[in-house]
Amino acid sequence: MKEKKIRLSVLDQSPVRKGGTARQALLETVQLAKTADKLGYHRFWVSEHHNTRGLAGSSPEVLVAHVAGKTQYIRVGSGGVMLPHYSALKVAENFRLLESLFPGRIDLGIGRAPGSDRITAHALNPYNTFNEQDFVQQLTDLNHYLNDTFEAGTDLVHIRATPNAETVPAVWLLSSSGQSASFAAHFGFGFSFAHFINPNGGPQMVKAYCSQFQPSENLPAPEANASVFVLCADTDEKARELQAVMDLLMLRIEKGIRAGVPPYEDAIAQQYTEAELARIQYNRQRMVAGTPEQVKAKLTEMATAYHVDELVIVTITHDFADRLRSYELLAQVFELPRPTAALNWKPEPGFYA
Repeated sequence: MKEKKIRLSVLDQSPVRKGGTARQALLETVQLAKTADKLGYHRFWVSEHHNTRGLAGSSPEVLVAHVAGKTQYIRVGSGGVMLPHYSALKVAENFRLLESLFPGRIDLGIGRAPGSDRITAHALNPYNTFNEQDFVQQLTDLNHYLNDTFEAGTDLVHIRATPNAETVPAVWLLSSSGQSASFAAHFGFGFSFAHFINPNGGPQMVKAYCSQFQPSENLPAPEANASVFVLCADTDEKARELQAVMDLLMLRIEKGIRAGVPPYEDAIAQQYTEAELARIQYNRQRMVAGTPEQVKAKLTEMATAYHVDELVIVTITHDFADRLRSYELLAQVFELPRPTAALNWKPEPGFYA
């Protein structure tokens, strides 16, 4: 029986290492995107986080523009824009502009979580009530702005999200809960489940999304993927070292400690309580670690459980070389198709006149 091909994508959170800087983290994100572009990854998403020194990506629309300009083939998008912080019109205009600059390559991933604490979320948008109906209304307005479909007789029918792009960015709803799966199905958006945040119930939520899906003008059939932490290394020993670092990092994040990605030396020096060891075992459900063949087997099993043909890989390491190597090994073991043709767009005569 022929093995089912799995597309691999990247979600990068621009992690800042202990002792490192935000600028280093952002430059590493750009380098990773350029590498992923050459290795045959399908899409590259950047995240949105606020009021944390551990992750440098606070403005995905700015980083998407820069990354898209540094790459050629890979789809680039937000993973995601936290919509309750913003005006639906402004988000639509940001991504219509990106789609105009990079037609056919832009993904608009939308999230509902604050990407920070409630106090910071209030500072970003003092009018955010965290009300579900408000979020649904934002999704409704965003969809209309992107597609120019406001009904006659409403005040908003006179508003157009500019610029007028010939294509529409692909819209995805990102979630670690079941409710957003229903929203994605209702609006005809793509759905991405964050297994790296919540390892429970994901396959059932994707199944519910697919069964409830209502075709839209931009997406005639359901499209889903799942994102997971992955640590791939040349040897078992190295994989265990990378996992030990993630064990400590995730515990620190859960305790509100934002000290950056620790080195392996910090991980092996750490003394854990019984409760912490139990939490580490739980958190390991959110990640896949091992050598290439081991990781491939686990990811293939995961894709089968989720009934998806695309997995979004999240890799965090202290040393950037380890992060790059992990993605290189994955590309090799999954035999990702390398891009073969350059984008040779040339302006028509008089284009710049």
